[in-house]
Amino acid sequence: MTLTDLPALNAALNALSASLLALGYGFIRRGRVGAHRACMLAAFTSSTLFLAGYLVYHARVGSVPFRGIGWVRPVYFTILISHTILATAVVPLALITLARALKGRFDRHAAIARFTLPIWLYVSVTGVVVYLMLYHLVPPA
Repeated sequence: MTLTDLPALNAALNALSASLLALGYGFIRRGRVGAHRACMLAAFTSSTLFLAGYLVYHARVGSVPFRGIGWVRPVYFTILISHTILATAVVPLALITLARALKGRFDRHAAIARFTLPIWLYVSVTGVVVYLMLYHLVPPA
């Protein structure tokens, strides 16, 4: 694996995280606590690996400019800005949500998870969208 492989790997980790979050939500809605826990821990792990890969890549490469023109440009930046703001917020939300579950404080866990889940899902899905728009929508110059 080379440095240039990291964006695709990071997008795959985001997609995996989104899938695990959706599965975990479905499991808890059906009362399958063990499966929910496994999915959410795997989603947290996937997101943590994504963050590590993202930081390594951008520490080495820096910022990657968006080369799209026309109407797609404001669409990209709208998605990117909302993704970035919410990605910053989801880190402490996910940590608090996870800590409450691990401590067995399920009432407090559920109260914050109502906010954490949709934000985390949005960040994971838009992370894949940003990757596709940045690396595949516009051919490299």
